[in-house]
Amino acid sequence: MPESKLSFFTRLGLAFSAFWRTLSNRDFAAGVHDLRRRGAAALAEADKPLALKETSPDAALQLLELLQREGRFIDFVQEDVAGYTDAQIGAAVRVVHEGCRKVLREYFSIEPIRDGQEGSRVTLEADFDPTAIRLTGNVVGEPPFRGVLTHRGWRAVEVKLPRVAATHDVRVLAPAEVEL
Repeated sequence: MPESKLSFFTRLGLAFSAFWRTLSNRDFAAGVHDLRRRGAAALAEADKPLALKETSPDAALQLLELLQREGRFIDFVQEDVAGYTDAQIGAAVRVVHEGCRKVLREYFSIEPIRDGQEGSRVTLEADFDPTAIRLTGNVVGEPPFRGVLTHRGWRAVEVKLPRVAATHDVRVLAPAEVEL
């Protein structure tokens, strides 16, 4: 419904809802700030339906299979660890970490989005990429923004998953084992 058609009470309810959600939800507040910063063009763009592309779960399933095979990732995450000691969990984490790290290094080229040490001061110019950099904290005003790098972020530069036979069932992440 066009803005001019909204009643006073509808707009008042919307204002209260947006006010409380902005105070209680950082991500929502950042989105409101971004829309405000970009102006009417962003509002018009936000009204358009988002174009979604179809993805296949095959690569995600293949990655889970590799993480399970090399690091027993699924076994670890599916296990209820409440009954184990911290030392037992720590020992298991070392095995999982080593195997999962091996998979990442073998099949992915990953690099940080931002150079520099976490905790260092950074300046973001007006042309920064909001899909690659998330602003947190007290986000007010216009760029350039000055703040502290709390996480460098990660970007996949290359993916080298192995090819699989057409008959391979990627839904089988780890076959059941039966000892005879």
